[in-house]
Amino acid sequence: MIQRQQTLWLLLAAAAGVLTFMFPFATGEELVAKTNMKQLVELDAGSNFFTLILTIASVGISTVTIFMFKDRKLQMKLCLLGLLLSLVTLVLYILNAKKLVTVTPALWAILPVAVIAGYYMAWRNIRKDEKLVKSLDKLR
Repeated sequence: MIQRQQTLWLLLAAAAGVLTFMFPFATGEELVAKTNMKQLVELDAGSNFFTLILTIASVGISTVTIFMFKDRKLQMKLCLLGLLLSLVTLVLYILNAKKLVTVTPALWAILPVAVIAGYYMAWRNIRKDEKLVKSLDKLR
């Protein structure tokens, strides 16, 4: 299980998803409506309710998908679902960053992209395994 490439990619996606809670995607200043003052804000996975839920779901899906190694078709579907959730999360990060007055992207903005890359590479390797198994079934 751990020696398969897709497991390593899914572990990368899960680890990068967990790290998005600790490190900011971007920092910037937000204008407070009542006082017209600027407040320093860090955008991370816990800064918005929807990004929080989608990030938790993405980490959960990648963790569960690792243990679905016997059912490759389900594993591929879960990878695609996780990829979709990660893309939506990245879009939410960008939309939340556009709401800020001044935005400075952090170095850690690469983490949501790493989650997406992990899911894609895992899906690609699962598909490759599925093709190999089908070709071997044809030989029997």
